[in-house]
Amino acid sequence: MYRAEHRALRELHATGRQLAGHWWRLGDRLGEPAARALQDGAAVARALVTELAKQTAERGLHGFPAAQTVGSRLAGLRNTAADLVLERNQALRLAVLDAEHVATLLEYLAALADKRGDEPLAAFHHHWRDEIAAARDAVRHAAVALADDPDDAIRPAESSLLGRAGHGAATALGTVGEAIDGSPVGKAARKVTKN
Repeated sequence: MYRAEHRALRELHATGRQLAGHWWRLGDRLGEPAARALQDGAAVARALVTELAKQTAERGLHGFPAAQTVGSRLAGLRNTAADLVLERNQALRLAVLDAEHVATLLEYLAALADKRGDEPLAAFHHHWRDEIAAARDAVRHAAVALADDPDDAIRPAESSLLGRAGHGAATALGTVGEAIDGSPVGKAARKVTKN
């Protein structure tokens, strides 16, 4: 097995677990209609990690405890920090990128396995790429559907006091940025960058 493949498999353990944890918790936060797409996708990611552990163990590689623990920590950091300042639509659109990363990683791993002639492992990666891509598409559709209620779309992704405070701070910064962009200072800065 290529070193690049070994490293990417360990990364898949971490990012698959991160995807499952983040999407599950985000689904709890956002509620319907996004919750179903997120939590169904989280179940797909958990199944991927479970099956990946079997595939890698057969090849003498393991993703636990280190790689999966990293994924769990990444999910925790993302759940407690990044989502606190986001609107519902922003958190959901960024969640799509989590799945895009995993789908691309699976495509990369399939190409590496193909290059080595490991057709069963390449087929495994292609199968899970398709599963993750379907979950990604469902979350993308849920994100776009938030446009049906624009006021709801801009509510805080995290409804706790801390989430509302973080969202309020981010909104205040955005308002300041909009004021600067529309001011004579912003006009002068745009003029300078054009030249």
